[in-house]
Amino acid sequence: MDELDRKIVAILQADGRASNAKIAREVGVSEGTIRRRLKRLVQQGLITVTAIVEPNKLGYQTEALIGVQVDPNSIDSVVAELGKFKEASQVTVATGAFDIFVSVNVHSGEELGSFLKNKIGSVDGVRRTETFVILSTPKRGYGVAL
Repeated sequence: MDELDRKIVAILQADGRASNAKIAREVGVSEGTIRRRLKRLVQQGLITVTAIVEPNKLGYQTEALIGVQVDPNSIDSVVAELGKFKEASQVTVATGAFDIFVSVNVHSGEELGSFLKNKIGSVDGVRRTETFVILSTPKRGYGVAL
């Protein structure tokens, strides 16, 4: 990824709806160059163009981050099972006190309780969970400093 690619990506991180023409004007190259660069960045898997949803505007009033401790030989199978749950927006393997973190969006505290008991609690290999209810999210996104 060269400097031009970084500029293109930075513009898209700020405005994911920026047109190729707008990006071309901002970085001083042709629209065709932008189109080719974006196609290559996507094909190489360096970027994914996606929409970021605001869960609370869709009725998800409860967001939580769940730390999960698992049996050491069960990490892969637990990750696979957690990834199947529609409530899970992200599943991450980590170091530290928890082996896995799961970000969830649900409609209520009651639904969160049910998710913990009936879904995560039923996954073989899960030893313990700790739930952190998100009070606010001042910044949401997946941008990486370029």
